[in-house]
Amino acid sequence: MSHRFAIVNADDFGQSHGVNRGIAEAHEQGILTNASLMVRWSAAGDAAAYARNHPALGVGLHLDLGEWTLRAGEWAPLYEVVDISDSRAIAGEVMWQLEAFERLLNRPPAQIDSHQHVHLREPVRSIVCEAAERQGIAVRDVSIPYCGSFYGQDQHGVSYREWIGVPALIKILEGLTAKVTEISCHPAAADELDTQYRVERIDELRTLCDPRVRKAIDELGISLISFANWKSLAGKAAT
Repeated sequence: MSHRFAIVNADDFGQSHGVNRGIAEAHEQGILTNASLMVRWSAAGDAAAYARNHPALGVGLHLDLGEWTLRAGEWAPLYEVVDISDSRAIAGEVMWQLEAFERLLNRPPAQIDSHQHVHLREPVRSIVCEAAERQGIAVRDVSIPYCGSFYGQDQHGVSYREWIGVPALIKILEGLTAKVTEISCHPAAADELDTQYRVERIDELRTLCDPRVRKAIDELGISLISFANWKSLAGKAAT
């Protein structure tokens, strides 16, 4: 099998101080290589400060247009930033969040993804892809293969914490076939968010830092990289 690369990317950077601490721990003591920053949240400034002091951590934009949660079996908005059917409003918000990212980190994001994957639905997808192309950056599940299997709930919000245990993550790593794959995660050091996905974040952090996972990565010959590294690899491949 040819050499493989994995980008282990944490969503929700900046959403809370507990998330920030979890991402920092997973980066320093575990396998985390990249994070996606939510620029609208109160802990975004602290997240950006950490990233500036830890340049090995790649950081992209976690576009935040809203969050939806299951209530009585139906998806209902927890909050909405813009109407995700309004192209003009979406374009304005994407530009604002990109500019906010650059103000916080003094550089463009390494990649763009989004809260609850709204960037994969039109008209958001076309707007995000156009913005990313202008800046020469990656888009989740568009630019390279994406793996979202390391997640502790099903589509109905039922918790399956065994899905984010060490054996589950090693199985995901063993199944990687593409040259480069993004594996998303949601670690946190505290259960403090008013969101559907909470206690599972602490389980994820424990798994990401487990030495058995690092050992498996080494044995499988997988190299861990960030999206910044991926851009460099992509550039070399084109020359």
